[in-house]
Amino acid sequence: MSICFDESRGTVHLTNGRISYVMQLLDGRYLLHRYFGPALRRWRGTGVPQPAKRSYTTEYGDTHLYFDALPWEFPVAGRGDYRRPAFSVTGPSGTPVSELLFQGWRVLDKKPGSDTLPVTFAAPGESETLAVDCVDAVSGAALTLYYTIFADADVIARRQRVTNPGTRPLCLTSLQSVSLQLPAGSYDLLTLYGCHAREAQQSRAPLHQGVQAVGSRYGSSSPRHQPFWAVLDPAATETAGSVYSCMLVYSGNFNAVVEQDAFGAVRAQMGLGDESFTWTLAPGETFETPEALLTYSGQGFNGMSHSFHTVLRRHMLPPRWQGVPRPVLLNSWEGMYYDVSLEKIETQARLAKELGMELFVLDDGWFRKGNDSRSSMGDWTCNTAKLPGGIEAAADLVHGLGLKFGLWFEPEAVSRESDLYRAHPDWILQVPGLDPREGRHEYLLDLSRAEVRRYLLDVLHRYLGTGKIDYIKWDMNRPLTDAASAALPAHRQGEVPHRYVLGLYEILREITQSYPQVLFEGCSSGGARLDAGMLAYFAQNWTSDNTDARDRTDIQAGFSLLYPPEVLGAHVSITPNHQTGRTTPLETRFAVARLFNLGYELDLTRCTPEERAAIAAQVATAKAQRNWLMQGTFWRHPVTRPGDRMTSVVSADQSCCLAVIFRTLYDPLGEQAAFQFCGLDPAREYRDAATGEIYGGDELMEAGLTLPPCKQDFAAHSVLLCAEEETEYGHSTADQ
Repeated sequence: MSICFDESRGTVHLTNGRISYVMQLLDGRYLLHRYFGPALRRWRGTGVPQPAKRSYTTEYGDTHLYFDALPWEFPVAGRGDYRRPAFSVTGPSGTPVSELLFQGWRVLDKKPGSDTLPVTFAAPGESETLAVDCVDAVSGAALTLYYTIFADADVIARRQRVTNPGTRPLCLTSLQSVSLQLPAGSYDLLTLYGCHAREAQQSRAPLHQGVQAVGSRYGSSSPRHQPFWAVLDPAATETAGSVYSCMLVYSGNFNAVVEQDAFGAVRAQMGLGDESFTWTLAPGETFETPEALLTYSGQGFNGMSHSFHTVLRRHMLPPRWQGVPRPVLLNSWEGMYYDVSLEKIETQARLAKELGMELFVLDDGWFRKGNDSRSSMGDWTCNTAKLPGGIEAAADLVHGLGLKFGLWFEPEAVSRESDLYRAHPDWILQVPGLDPREGRHEYLLDLSRAEVRRYLLDVLHRYLGTGKIDYIKWDMNRPLTDAASAALPAHRQGEVPHRYVLGLYEILREITQSYPQVLFEGCSSGGARLDAGMLAYFAQNWTSDNTDARDRTDIQAGFSLLYPPEVLGAHVSITPNHQTGRTTPLETRFAVARLFNLGYELDLTRCTPEERAAIAAQVATAKAQRNWLMQGTFWRHPVTRPGDRMTSVVSADQSCCLAVIFRTLYDPLGEQAAFQFCGLDPAREYRDAATGEIYGGDELMEAGLTLPPCKQDFAAHSVLLCAEEETEYGHSTADQ
């Protein structure tokens, strides 16, 4: 890992031996992007296009270099580059034109943190950071670009800070977290889209001339689109091909834009949503962008995923929960909905304990005046008619049975029918003169206000301070509307969506630091705010309200492109499924969930004795395997038949592999498919725990494994392989 300067060429080269990132100065004034991709020993400029007249546009001197063609590292507006800028600021002159000039670059002793935003962290020796200082000659703004390269992940972490050193305010209208210039060529664009109960669906299409963009206007990061893009070789697959990709460490509105110009060159950007974003920067103030994680993979989507998984596991997740097994839980929602009681809690928790589960989570309903969503949100006073003795009584009951106790909250919302709203109607987001929109019978509290944040912190401290809550499920079911704050002047209303997210991060920072032993899970009607920023505080996230096994294969495949499996909650629920009405076998529901963060969400009293015995066996198997599974490498496998999916985890030492193969519909006339494995040691022999058969690692990866015929729709087959020699996990692993 190194950051190397070549003064004769005016270049800086960041590399960790697997990837390289190169920038170059033009006449010591302008910063150009030169290369990002597989590691180079040294950059000598062989791939730089030669100056040549190509169009009537603005020229740089008499060099046949054109501002509209130069590969700008961080492009600005109004000086001859007609593509999308990454930086736009209006200063005392009133013009949004900028002239960004290089001032110097330096290597930092350690990776810089942030007091307001979640960012990756690294111990000494695990990363190196380059800071590039620039100044806008028009507005006077000082801009620093940060680039961190990691020793153990093929990721460049990028972010910006802009400071107003002048005496008059500046107005930011665009400040992207990343801008990447790619050479002309044919590319595909991959994004993740979706909606409630259908998150993280994959969209892949050829990149064309013009602008292709996704983003969020919800106030949260990912209900309709993930803060992610991948620009890739059209021939790229799960296991092969070049992939350039980026995710944003942010939980609010964002904009992800890929632009291909008339000559085929590509500019890809990501940052704060800039359609309505403005930020007034007073003299002496600094504004920082969310961090972006940029990666290159030459091994297709799996290579991209492995880099993202590594950087999130080791440099983003709360250290307390890194490598720590998550408890197998029972969530009360689909078993009780709003109609909760101590009697039901005792019955369900007792059965959960008998089946080997470790955590009981009391979901919504415990504070409601009725059994619906129309009241009480924001008051957070336990309904003692439902739970005599309150939450402490419920926690004591569950702890007395030998389980940990978890509790559901939705702190950001408030009901019209609540004491909080009646006392403080100005605490919600609302536009003067307009009746605020309701969503799910709720409004959103204005988290930009300090008094609102203090109220929520007091509520959370009141419950968590008892020491009786081991887990919090933090939900957010209400998208942002009427994004205006009564506490801000008119010219600062464009700051509200970002200030909302900053307020949320402030609350999460205090709560998670105050109670590091509590396991926090994020939720937003499922996966509507599943992003890298939330993972800085929440060690796991509820992936989707849709627990149907068939749909979950798609949802989990999409999210697994970015996030390691242990942070994705996957529950075994009742059948017919409550969301889809589909009936699937219990063993299929478990197989689809078992590589992820396993839990159960059903009424155990409705299960037959045979089903409960099967669940107990599932839980025992999951607990026996979870240590090596959560530290292993996750793979998605190419398949030949539509409707099939294959995923696996290979242990860190390649001694064990657990693969799950899902087949949607039985085809009596279809040829038996061979399923090829990934990530095994080709020189090792592996024993199939179910059949006792022994296969070579090379054979399993190249020729594959056929499965016995199964005359059943929605069938899932699990294959556990363990190397023949003794491993650190022992032979007992293969017996599960």
